[in-house]
Amino acid sequence: MTVSATLLQDPARLAAFIKDTARTLGLSRCAITDTQLDEHETHLLNWLDDGFHGEMHYMERHGTKRSRPADLVEGTQRIISVRLDYFPPEAANAWAVLDDPNAAYISRYALGRDYHKVLRARLQKLAHHITEQVGPFGYRAFTDSAPVLEKALAQKAGLGWIGKHSNLLAQDAGSWFFLGELYTDLPLPVDPPQQQSHCGSCSACIQACPTQAIVAPYRIDARRCISYHTIELKGSIPVEFRKAMGNRIYGCDDCQLVCPFNKFANDTQVDDFAVRHNLDSASLVDLFSWSEAQFGERMAGSPIYRIGHERWLRNIAVGLGNAPSLPAVINALEQRKTDPSQLIREHVEWALQQHCL
Repeated sequence: MTVSATLLQDPARLAAFIKDTARTLGLSRCAITDTQLDEHETHLLNWLDDGFHGEMHYMERHGTKRSRPADLVEGTQRIISVRLDYFPPEAANAWAVLDDPNAAYISRYALGRDYHKVLRARLQKLAHHITEQVGPFGYRAFTDSAPVLEKALAQKAGLGWIGKHSNLLAQDAGSWFFLGELYTDLPLPVDPPQQQSHCGSCSACIQACPTQAIVAPYRIDARRCISYHTIELKGSIPVEFRKAMGNRIYGCDDCQLVCPFNKFANDTQVDDFAVRHNLDSASLVDLFSWSEAQFGERMAGSPIYRIGHERWLRNIAVGLGNAPSLPAVINALEQRKTDPSQLIREHVEWALQQHCL
């Protein structure tokens, strides 16, 4: 490819080139929007005022940088928003795993390689191809890695609508996909936003939430959410939610599993998202036996690595507390009764109490 001043002078052709290139890079969809997020900023500020972010204090710290892209990256005029399908077709049936109290349920997005690295690498390649065409330009790539309202931007770009469970939904792809963005100073034409929600009167996600974290349509109280408790929360998981966690040890997919639009979801074409270490249906007892070194080795390159071994064991202890009172379960918990971590000991003690021990 050679630098094309003509392409730079023809924003419509440049936008078409960007979308075609995104497709060749394996990105599921690509669209372009502007930086105006006034309505979504109001929603964000109201959500923060309600305290629904829990201990995610970074949400407050970043303030309106999240809803004002040009404040985050000076000179930003447009956002190139992309989707990347992640559902691994070979994974064990999610409902079957949830129905097996001896198995560990891990959110389907976390069964393979860390999506941050995979999607950001593709965004960087997209930026490289744009540079080859127009020369150096201002941009930054994001993948759930900075104060970015990625779902709002994707909705504005026309990639889907924000469902009642707060995830982005697309009529032709459900919600099993990651989102990423290129903030850019290129004056590209914008795509029409997704104006209509197709959720209608459906409330399947609200009814399915194990902890009633969807307190109203489009309003999530993270303080009640299993994904928040198992991933974001650094301390003790509130006792009131431990039984409802069941065997969910990293994230929760229930609201997506019941969504009727996910019958249209596409299986991932990305080898990096294939299941690793049998995490799609591993037993709670087996995972609880991992040493810190084993966790570090096996979770390297996984999004799960970020929570660390201590919180990993904390979460599994709750799952074991909800498991049948089998000798293997009791023995696994007894082995951790004197763990050096007070956090782990506390959750192990709770788990043993569930087995009347």
